[in-house]
Amino acid sequence: MKGQLLEKISKIPLSFGGASLSGEGGGYGFGSISNKEAFALLKEAKDLGVKVFDSAPIYGFGVSEKRMGEAFKDMREEVFLCSKSGVTWSNSRRVDMTNDPQVTQKMLEQTLRDFQSDYVDLYMIHWPDPRVDIRRPMEVLAKAKEQTKIRHIGLCNTTSEDLLKAQEIEEIEVVQSQFNLFEDNLKKDFLPSLKKQGISFMSWGTLDKGILTGRVHEKRQYEKCDARSWAPWWNKKLNLKKIKALESVWPYLKEKGHSGLELSLGYNLAQEEMSSVICGMRNSQQLKDVMKALKNLPGEDVLEDVKNLLSNWND
Repeated sequence: MKGQLLEKISKIPLSFGGASLSGEGGGYGFGSISNKEAFALLKEAKDLGVKVFDSAPIYGFGVSEKRMGEAFKDMREEVFLCSKSGVTWSNSRRVDMTNDPQVTQKMLEQTLRDFQSDYVDLYMIHWPDPRVDIRRPMEVLAKAKEQTKIRHIGLCNTTSEDLLKAQEIEEIEVVQSQFNLFEDNLKKDFLPSLKKQGISFMSWGTLDKGILTGRVHEKRQYEKCDARSWAPWWNKKLNLKKIKALESVWPYLKEKGHSGLELSLGYNLAQEEMSSVICGMRNSQQLKDVMKALKNLPGEDVLEDVKNLLSNWND
């Protein structure tokens, strides 16, 4: 049974990635965008058929959630808003990852305020925390679901073990994790397991932060409010390997009439367990490009050839 919830919610297998709206707020973001631009972009996405909007407090230290809340306050039932608990920060903006139940409760209440809503459609635990049994924050979320503050519960970046523990407390309807051409280890065992359980899967890192579109190159410079300019996870050495490996892919794609964007979306959506791909878009043209790409996805033969071309990328 393929992921049930998200396919019932949205006719388009695409989720709007809220990190793209939050750069100038600090934290996890990808460059500046004004309130006016963000509101217009969110409404345009909705008008084009996007229903699922994914965010988290760490995206701009609240900026992403606040912008979604303001943009959709008069059309709340027309969108499906997702957020997460677990990545928090101090007054000095020092980031911490914790699933302490008190923090979970506090972050949920913050999200409700920022969304200007009395409920969150999908609320997820953002990352595993080895210090805290996942059943403890799950008890908070289960109670919040009873109180109708949360409609559906999910897990991000989880393990099979934590998923089983979480399910002891309450139903898990969605799992969100990184998945793309370079990061697809989940396809062997984990994704089939989700499918058997009827759990929706949504991918983040779909475009590998731009690398798989061909727009990221070795000499590209980033704004200070773009996390790729400072974040430790932006591994320049590893990224260079990916960029070099893709040099053999671009001519092949051109010959077949496809773009890197179409390849990225096509690879993920070719996985039968995939319910929705998260894409971050920062302007109207990027949004239009993604919507257009969804109508021209490569076939299995192209995807197989590309995987062969990339088979030794990390040697």
